[in-house]
Amino acid sequence: MAFGITRDELNRWKDAVSRGEIAFLTHYWLDSRFPGIRTVTKVGCADLERLAAWCKARGLDPRYIHNRPPFPHFDLMGRRQASILREEQLFDHLARFRLED
Repeated sequence: MAFGITRDELNRWKDAVSRGEIAFLTHYWLDSRFPGIRTVTKVGCADLERLAAWCKARGLDPRYIHNRPPFPHFDLMGRRQASILREEQLFDHLARFRLED
């Protein structure tokens, strides 16, 4: 279950993904399969080759891309989520969702 974002934020992410951009959407999230995880960042891009290259450049396995047209995405969670958000200079995501160490 996702929460903590607005409809406008979701729509902007969808639009960017559809244009083939690498787009980030962080939100609160609860899933019993991942105890202790309270947020996820969806890194989306409709261009699967571009998304796979983005994953590889960050040491992430592109086999874990959720190929769900029209919004393919890679889910970032935990420590790796925070470090990549820092690398991408998405400090607003880190602050808003209290992801700083």
